[in-house]
Amino acid sequence: MFECLELDVRDGVAHLTLNRPDAANGIDLQLAQELLAASLLVVGDPTVRAVLLRGAGARFCGGGDVKSFAAQDDLPAHLREVTTHLHAAVGQLVRGDAPVVTAVQGSAAGAGLGLVASSDLVVAGESAKFVMAYTGIGLTPDGSSSWFLPRLVGLRRAVELTITNRVLSAAEALDWGVVTMVVPDDQVESEAGSLVARLAAGPTRAFGRAKRLLQESLGSSLESHLAREAEAIVAAAATRDASEGLAALVGKRSPVFGGE
Repeated sequence: MFECLELDVRDGVAHLTLNRPDAANGIDLQLAQELLAASLLVVGDPTVRAVLLRGAGARFCGGGDVKSFAAQDDLPAHLREVTTHLHAAVGQLVRGDAPVVTAVQGSAAGAGLGLVASSDLVVAGESAKFVMAYTGIGLTPDGSSSWFLPRLVGLRRAVELTITNRVLSAAEALDWGVVTMVVPDDQVESEAGSLVARLAAGPTRAFGRAKRLLQESLGSSLESHLAREAEAIVAAAATRDASEGLAALVGKRSPVFGGE
């Protein structure tokens, strides 16, 4: 079905792999289109309870495919089409119930950093590097990076990353809150796989409602957000997972969630 990425759903996990290793998994129009198609499949599949996003080869994602951009006769029109698909894909994954775990090896630049920032949890190798890169070629951020980074690192640091194109090491990215954990390079796949498997065994709908509450919190008044919290917990209480979680707690056993 796809040429520029791989999608494999097994054991409740959607394994989504950017597969343009010879181009540093750079995002061209085809990859952006396929990301949207894959994200729609993932969000629409009730068997998917967690997502693992990774890049094939030595680098996670080098951002936009600059060579393909340079070959365009009408670059503004081309970038509008690329970002339309890319941003729709990001929105689908961010708003979906299934938690997104991203495994980063090598580097994440430009839109690759946007994919990292928009993920719920990020496992990075200790030699990984992170850079915005856009202004270095006279462009501006896309891929959600300018929305998520101020929320993750604060406005002052987000401006620094965007204007100076400072390269963050994995240790700095952990300290700044860009990634969740840093592990030895040869353990990125195993740690991310272990983490996403644990999430896939969790209460998927509760995860989704909790994610959206957190995403909406900075743009809400206290009163309106308290109302959203009440609505969300009431809706969660009506699920089978809530019944199972409460029964397990009372029965002093581990819950067995079904994702519903």
